[in-house]
Amino acid sequence: MKKLLLSIAVVISGLFIQACTDHTQPFPEPESFTSQAFVSGLKAPIGMAIDDNGNMWVTEAGTGNGNDGSVSMITPSGTKTLYVTGLKSITQEGSAEGIGHLVFHNGKLYFLHGSNGMLYTADVASFKSGDAPVDLAQIPVQDIGTFVKTKKLTDPLNSNTWDLTFGPDGHLYIVDSGANAIVKRHGVTGDLSLFAHFPDVASGVEAVPTGIVYDGTKFLVSTLTGFPFAKDNAKIFQVDTWGNVDIYKSKFTTLTGITLSANNKPIVIHHGAFGQMGFEAKSGKVLDENGKTLLGNISRPTDIIRADNNTYYLMSYQDGTIIKLSY
Repeated sequence: MKKLLLSIAVVISGLFIQACTDHTQPFPEPESFTSQAFVSGLKAPIGMAIDDNGNMWVTEAGTGNGNDGSVSMITPSGTKTLYVTGLKSITQEGSAEGIGHLVFHNGKLYFLHGSNGMLYTADVASFKSGDAPVDLAQIPVQDIGTFVKTKKLTDPLNSNTWDLTFGPDGHLYIVDSGANAIVKRHGVTGDLSLFAHFPDVASGVEAVPTGIVYDGTKFLVSTLTGFPFAKDNAKIFQVDTWGNVDIYKSKFTTLTGITLSANNKPIVIHHGAFGQMGFEAKSGKVLDENGKTLLGNISRPTDIIRADNNTYYLMSYQDGTIIKLSY
């Protein structure tokens, strides 16, 4: 009997030790990043996405004067091919604006033009490096901004369709940073509906959502906040599949993008510290969900994406570069 009791005790002890050492995260979270150059010479880059062949698609706002906003494809070796140009580029408070972010899904590229409120859906399955650019007029387009303004979410009315992601059932979810909202686009019919609206992050300070990801159960959304971009006002919101909004993490500042780690933990980018002369030089950062700095000394980052378990790409609007991050 003593031997039986001893054996049971050993088994229970072993199970307890195993439970205590059983990590639910299959991959280590990044503690810091190292970086190396990937692409330079971009004109006010805004967003990027990776297709099934490892090609990167990027949006560039252009010069802020004319119609030189564009979308390009960059091969894994860094060769860039212009896919389409002719998108309106405007200047707002000294910065080039117009085109927004993009997402690749089932051979198609979905990209936004924020100032015009348009969603473009381009079939890029057969496009190859070195091909001639396509005609913008041939790409199917849908007006999102007008729909948003009918909801009268801000006074005065405002819309800036900025980022997007696919969620459950193949529906597309579009962040409108001007209206502080998420619009749901039905995956089959293309019908639009208001999915969620974000509350002010402080008294009289709008949320200004900037990035959205879906982790399999909920959406996570980064926020820039409205002027004067006060320290610690920005939040990461979580939104369930019914559109209910809650705070996920607080005490961030000027977040302009979000991605997920291999363990579905949010990693965000801090655009920079805002001073009397605008955003301070090299004050941008990559942060984990608790605000820990994973990489600093960045010039106004606008997007971050994960390529594999421990490889990410980071875009700098000011420097016109994409760098590769690893840990």
